[in-house]
Amino acid sequence: MRTAIPFALAAGILACPSQARSVGQAVTVELRMDDGRTVNLYPAPGRNRAYAEAVKGAGYRIVVRNTTSRRVGLVIAVDGRNIVSGAKSWLRNDERMYILEPHATQEHAGWRTGQDRINRFFFTTADDSYAGRFDDTSAMGVVAVAVYPEVQPPPCPLPATAGAARNLARKESRDMASEAAAGTGYGREEYSPSRVVAFEPEAAALEKTCIKYEWRDTLRRLGVVRDGNRLWDGGYAPPPPRG
Repeated sequence: MRTAIPFALAAGILACPSQARSVGQAVTVELRMDDGRTVNLYPAPGRNRAYAEAVKGAGYRIVVRNTTSRRVGLVIAVDGRNIVSGAKSWLRNDERMYILEPHATQEHAGWRTGQDRINRFFFTTADDSYAGRFDDTSAMGVVAVAVYPEVQPPPCPLPATAGAARNLARKESRDMASEAAAGTGYGREEYSPSRVVAFEPEAAALEKTCIKYEWRDTLRRLGVVRDGNRLWDGGYAPPPPRG
């Protein structure tokens, strides 16, 4: 049995009409700005993957919600670094993780630097990012969450088919970073209490979710977002074309 950190702060999920607000099934994941706005997500190729727009200098937090009736451990990596230990992450079950109770919601707003403090997440350039300071650009611009259910004691004898419905997503998260990637900085210190508890994760992740955040110009080049709307753009009336 190993130890992990539980961290539970109640938080609602903000509605965002006509835009995806979260990604994931067993555990939904969204990015929320410090002003309360949920970052728009755009579907990306692959299961449980999405793009998001990064705003330079803006603080953000990762909001996760457990939709299952089981306690789960969350290995969370930002730019390829475990947000609890700061070490390079492979999203494995032997890494430091947060514990999420059934049907509960958590917010993770920074790199954990002690049992009662964090240093805040904010969008910055890759070379100024926390991972960049370690000369690690192998997963720049990716927020990744691996979900590990808690090992449960053997139940009383059940039909042989019990448990066959679980579908484990074993696909490893791939590096989606670009040469002009955004990154996450090591921001101001903030009070954030936690405690250590016993938790034994299952060997395989139930699912893995990745959000690739980029600057708007990059998302435009990738065709993820398109600027301009015939009935929405602002500005003033220009001179008419010459006849």
